[in-house]
Amino acid sequence: MKILITGSNGLLGQKLVQLILAKGEDELIATARGANRLPIPEEKYTYQSLDITNRADVLATIERFKPDAVVHTAAMTNVDQCETEQEACWKLNVDAVEYLIEACENTGAYLLHLSTDFIFDGEDGPYDEEGKPNPISYYGESKLAAEELLFKSSISYGIARTVLVYGIAHDMSRNNIILWVKKSLEDKKEIKVVDDQLRSPTLAEDLAMGCYLMAKQKAEGVFNISGKDVLTPYQMAIKTADFFNLDISTMTKADASTFTQTAKRPPRTGLIIEKARTQLGYEPRSFDEGIAIVAEQIKA
Repeated sequence: MKILITGSNGLLGQKLVQLILAKGEDELIATARGANRLPIPEEKYTYQSLDITNRADVLATIERFKPDAVVHTAAMTNVDQCETEQEACWKLNVDAVEYLIEACENTGAYLLHLSTDFIFDGEDGPYDEEGKPNPISYYGESKLAAEELLFKSSISYGIARTVLVYGIAHDMSRNNIILWVKKSLEDKKEIKVVDDQLRSPTLAEDLAMGCYLMAKQKAEGVFNISGKDVLTPYQMAIKTADFFNLDISTMTKADASTFTQTAKRPPRTGLIIEKARTQLGYEPRSFDEGIAIVAEQIKA
């Protein structure tokens, strides 16, 4: 297959590039805004700068490469930033999907779109693929709007919904709960961690594998691609502290109401992944296994 990835400089994009090249079966086109930041020689794949908010650029790029599958990982994912920069959020999270749909209509490509648990209000999670969306943040609204564009389209598409992605980018540019808890406790810093929200934390390598399975099978419709454990952030922090043998005396439980954040967060989400397991053969690691993988990557 010929696979084109958007957002290849991001955490998921990096893991997808590594996975596809390790498999060695497919022709890969990696795209992102600006210069290539992947630490991988370009003789193994093609890199193309792409601004996904530029319709002409999107149409020309997909037309030029004519991929069998487009895996769309690029997005604005900072929930508070989406709330304050709504126009930019809409351009990146909705308009770009509209352009990709048009490009895939023109070329017959399959489009895999990344979505989120934040399309739900979090009143009765964990959710399966049939859960009723009701976003409570602008980020959630934008991601749901993109899904609805796909539902109405005539192209072959899949939607991979995920939750709280964590992992190590090659340049260590992206923080995550494991790194934050580890560093804070090592520095004896007092931290409060939420214990009244539920999530299913997702290792970036597992999400990349789920996307790869969907793209290879051109799996149509919605699939939940997340971790298999449903935990509160406090439970994640305790597991992290246990793994690294850290003193937790400076860490306290808190409820979400004690934090002032620009955008609302759904209280209890998490995703049920049985459909992905049975139909795709998707099998993610546990959060404990994920911590061990991140720990190895920190050392590298």
